[in-house]
Amino acid sequence: MRISSRRRAIAFFVVLGVCLVLLAVGLNVGWIILNWREGILLFLGVIFFALLIAGLIVNTSFLVREIRRNEQHDSFINAVTHELKTPIASIRLYLQTLQHRDVDEAQRHEFYRLMLDDTDRLLGTVEQVLKAGEAGDKKQDRRVPVDFADLVRECVEVARASHHLQPESLRYEQSANGTGTNVLGDSEELRAAVSNVLDNAVKYSGSRVEISARVDIPDERHVTLSIRDQGVGIPAGELKRIFKRFYRVSNRSLSHVKGTGLGLFIVRAIVRKHGGRVFAESKGEGRGTTVVLELPRVNS
Repeated sequence: MRISSRRRAIAFFVVLGVCLVLLAVGLNVGWIILNWREGILLFLGVIFFALLIAGLIVNTSFLVREIRRNEQHDSFINAVTHELKTPIASIRLYLQTLQHRDVDEAQRHEFYRLMLDDTDRLLGTVEQVLKAGEAGDKKQDRRVPVDFADLVRECVEVARASHHLQPESLRYEQSANGTGTNVLGDSEELRAAVSNVLDNAVKYSGSRVEISARVDIPDERHVTLSIRDQGVGIPAGELKRIFKRFYRVSNRSLSHVKGTGLGLFIVRAIVRKHGGRVFAESKGEGRGTTVVLELPRVNS
């Protein structure tokens, strides 16, 4: 479906370009034919020229967007290839070592642990790609009241364990009036969204992991989750772009951070699907980032 719609869009703009050329030719011919009627010529010339310029602007913007999309697609392919190839190569190396060498029991168990970590990394990459493919699905799922505060608390505990963090490095907070934090939604999708933001916060914190996840009720109709880190920060011009598919912040200091560019895109798709919104705040590079999820609240 996406490929055919993209082909239709490209075909439309190719036809538009041809029509613009024909319009320019017609304008010149009209100049000759209607030369004796200067008033009509001026009127039609202004209109046709305005249409021509507008069409060229639209066509150029489409081409620029396609170029950017292709660049992001290539970046995504490279990232996914790396995310798949690296753990596979690692697992293969450990298996070959176990096959051809005698290792003691302790080292054997360490190899098993490392291979399990690599398979978890592989599974995480595959799940992200699959969730990104499902993000545009408009099919209505079964939704039930979910205690969002409890769900966030569970996600924080899982993130602490998976990233081997101390409680003070990843804190959970809840406002004093944080009672009745129910939302209507799919608990698995919401858990995926929260976990993605937490993983991103850890990933971009560098060596100084200091993250807080706070649930608030700003008014009677909404519940919010604010995840704040003290990491690399985001330039103001890129705060909205980070939620686009395949987009990754262009920062040389982040070249060592691996990823597919799908995490925050998935977060935005899930939050929008639940009738909410998500946005990011940052005071600039090196000054940390806060990602805020806002969801409609339902009565307990």
